[in-house]
Amino acid sequence: MHRLCSLLGMPQRRFASIHVVGTNGKTSVALMAAALLEAQGVRSGSYTSPHIRDWRERIRIGGEPISEDAFVGALERAEQAAVAADRKAPEDEGPVTQFELVTAAAFVAFAEARVKIAVIEAGLGGRLDATNVIPSKLTVLTSVGLDHTEWLGDTLQEIAAEKLAVLRDHTPLVRGEVPEEVEPVIAREVATRHAPEVQPEAIMGGAGPPGDESLPAIRGYQQLNLALAWPAAQLALGRSDPPDLVEAVKALTGLRNPGRAQVIDGDPPQIFDAAHNPDGARALADLLPELLPLADRPQRRVRLFPRMRGKRLQSPSVAREIVCCLAVLAEKDARGIVEALAPACARFVCTEIPVEAIRGSGRPVGESHAAATLVELCREAGAEAEAIADPLEAWARAKELARERDAAALAAGSHYLLSCLWTERPVPSY
Repeated sequence: MHRLCSLLGMPQRRFASIHVVGTNGKTSVALMAAALLEAQGVRSGSYTSPHIRDWRERIRIGGEPISEDAFVGALERAEQAAVAADRKAPEDEGPVTQFELVTAAAFVAFAEARVKIAVIEAGLGGRLDATNVIPSKLTVLTSVGLDHTEWLGDTLQEIAAEKLAVLRDHTPLVRGEVPEEVEPVIAREVATRHAPEVQPEAIMGGAGPPGDESLPAIRGYQQLNLALAWPAAQLALGRSDPPDLVEAVKALTGLRNPGRAQVIDGDPPQIFDAAHNPDGARALADLLPELLPLADRPQRRVRLFPRMRGKRLQSPSVAREIVCCLAVLAEKDARGIVEALAPACARFVCTEIPVEAIRGSGRPVGESHAAATLVELCREAGAEAEAIADPLEAWARAKELARERDAAALAAGSHYLLSCLWTERPVPSY
């Protein structure tokens, strides 16, 4: 990446950057922080992954996916540099990867668009991630959980160390709630880097500030993400103002984050959430009652940091049952995901993701758990389940069951499942 970026003229040094690392919540925090910056008059960009339907989703400028012309132009420049980089690479190095190429193209696009601050989501870990060439002004650590253990380590401490390796000297670290065993790793890295540590204290809960129904609802785990995005944006601007809740939420009006707590009205109501690891699945299970709001749901405020450490957010009982269409990549903890979702879902329709769909979305290798395997896990968790290998047929069955039971249909377990469902038919408006 250093060689590639050098050949491109170091475009990542032509804008300030916020680096977002963590197990869950990275994309939401990145998009929220960019929206908050834009609302304060700062031309911003965001780089996230993976995409669900279109590669251009990964690169946003001013809150919108990059235009096709700009995307093609940036990719062409990056590809030309990649050819030269490959020629100069040592024999024991492979060629520039697809993710490295798109990352470099994002840097080119931000530089050419004169973005002032870009929020960059790490793809995998941090230390060896392609994004770890940016001279970031600050780092956001969203969470730490057991995921990608084959690359990042078998313990939470090892994973945290890989993620925090992106922290630059004398730059702030905005950090979320983490398991207790990770705290010494944070303390060590903060001390080594002489980095100020910021842990947000509070953010709103419920359906929004009282009396203003025009503001978007910030619920469940998205409250945690907003609690991190707001101070990150303020610090990037060199400000230390206390958060203005209403202004922060107003800035998120119209923000699109497909596949994260996304609800589509209809018969039945449809919910889309990637929830690709146990922590994400637990957060989704906690949030499901909030995604199908009751008319008499009370307004409330929830203090999240630090008093909520280790506690689940408590929500009123959901008015509708949930029928879940579930697919999980083979290297993921399917048992943990199922056990997290089973208490919140009345029934599962388990499916598989075609290999070509996984590779077509930018993952060079990989397959999903067999639908029959997921059914066994669901039944062990005490949930009704059936197997339908084709994801489109499985989703149709989940919606059929939801209509019969006056329930909602949920698609979860993998970004690639959502990509399958949305690539084959028009994406619902959101």
